[in-house]
Amino acid sequence: MSVNPGEPVKLQTTSDYATPDPANKGGPKYGHYAALDPEFAKLKPAIDANIAQLFAIEDWAAFRAAWLAPSPLPAGCPQPGTDVHVRYTKMPTRDGAEIELKIMEAAATTHINKDATDNVCVLRLHGGGWSVGGHETEAVENLRVAHRPGVVLVSVDYRLAPEYRYPYPLNDCEDALRWVQAHAAELRINPAKIVLLGGSAGSNLALALALRAREAHVGGIVGMVLDWPTGAHPKFFPQLRERDGYELESYGQNFYATVVTPPVMEFFLASYTPDPQPDPGHSPLLADSFKDLPPALLQIAGYDPLRDEGLAVAEKLKKDGVPTEVHVYAGLPHVFSSLLPELPQSKDLFARQEAFIDKIVKGTN
Repeated sequence: MSVNPGEPVKLQTTSDYATPDPANKGGPKYGHYAALDPEFAKLKPAIDANIAQLFAIEDWAAFRAAWLAPSPLPAGCPQPGTDVHVRYTKMPTRDGAEIELKIMEAAATTHINKDATDNVCVLRLHGGGWSVGGHETEAVENLRVAHRPGVVLVSVDYRLAPEYRYPYPLNDCEDALRWVQAHAAELRINPAKIVLLGGSAGSNLALALALRAREAHVGGIVGMVLDWPTGAHPKFFPQLRERDGYELESYGQNFYATVVTPPVMEFFLASYTPDPQPDPGHSPLLADSFKDLPPALLQIAGYDPLRDEGLAVAEKLKKDGVPTEVHVYAGLPHVFSSLLPELPQSKDLFARQEAFIDKIVKGTN
């Protein structure tokens, strides 16, 4: 399957890699995480209806705009302008294009030393199936993180598939990493204190970027925050089960999940990697090793087709000696903290992100 530029947005109703089966309870290790959270269960029909409306839009420009429609910020969230300073800049890519960076930092001088060059740079790689999304995709998370003491958040508006398939988005993210390190003095950051922050496709890009940086001997990445990561194209699940023993059953178990289903995932994958060959650049779980990657925080939704990929990433990180913190939010869907930021579990997710980054700021991670 291939999703091509200029063609209407069209979601298939079936999956090439999973079959809907109400009797599918998932694997013995992780299947129990799918039991629906009672509060979310009440909201699921309305959320599913809203997502269906998004996929009824056939024009790509309108489809992308709909995914970026702003939502009210929850109570207590730092406000742009008053609590968080925001500015934009352009940076060149390796192929001569320009992409936009959004730079965010706390407005209060008590939160960030305006004369310092030792602030942590949080490099935000947004979610959206490599095909939609932008700076505002994780707006609440970005504002909260940017408001932390000693942090400068830089969001990367990488180019999107299908116009720019793999490896363009990953190349743009690597170029952004090198750009922020080269412009550390201007940004008032320490180039040796970079945290990669990604959700969904963004966490896939973050993990792939960390692997690239390791292979290229590019230092400076001291942490990864990976929310609901996608670890591999499902084409490679049989190989990964055989080679590494990963469970990888949530893809079929959560066929009717909210936001991301196997047909939705395969639509985005067909946009990004329509003919995937074995390559850790788009399927990081295929890497021989995760050794020497930076410490990681993984946050995973239990009612998510991608759940077991995230847990496989955590298993591989731990096996290869990477300090890894993992939290599974049972019964909740992909990107639940963006859908329902007032949910107690969403607040827990935000707090854990901030605590992980705070430790790096303080040098205690």
